Amino acid sequence: MVFPIPGKGRHLQRYNDQGCRLVVGCIPYRFKSEGSEKTNNEVEVLLVSSPKSQEVMFPKGGWEFGESIKEAGRRETLEEAGVLGNVEDELGIWRFKSKSQEIYHEGYMFPLLVTEELDPWPEKNVRKRAWMTVVEARDACKQWWMKEALDRLINRLPSPDELSPARPADEQEIALATPVEQRFVPAIQANIEEEQDVLLSSLS
Repeated sequence: MVFPIPGKGRHLQRYNDQGCRLVVGCIPYRFKSEGSEKTNNEVEVLLVSSPKSQEVMFPKGGWEFGESIKEAGRRETLEEAGVLGNVEDELGIWRFKSKSQEIYHEGYMFPLLVTEELDPWPEKNVRKRAWMTVVEARDACKQWWMKEALDRLINRLPSPDELSPARPADEQEIALATPVEQRFVPAIQANIEEEQDVLLSSLS
């Protein structure tokens, strides 16, 4: 696989009308469970370290001309974290001040459901990556806007209460899709027939 060269497109960076640099990032995530039932208690997210410090965050970078916003998020995630996956619907937009420059950034965050983890990857020599639980990630990541994006992702995923452990999800969906009459009329009819049998036996 031929990797893109990190930082090659700095002259292609996009800015909005207020002069804010447009930044796109992804929260790479996966489910720990190998079964079909997936809840937010089973989610792990991938964070990467900064090249200049041990601070960890989700992969992000400048949105360049010539690419869609999701392509930018996918590219940055490949470059910084070395994973591929499906970029899902936007989590939100945040405005924050750059730590290294006196300018504001406008950040867009997306979930990325990881399908493949690569080794090596473009920035392996300057970054470390680590899978963490949601609780660990909230504690480790110091970027307030990324924490908000993480909360939005977790709130979007199915909760444990939405699936009953006693019944598979597909059975619940079938039951809920069945009209009320079809679910309850047969039982009522069975009770009527039973009462009739009792009455006939008492008269004989």
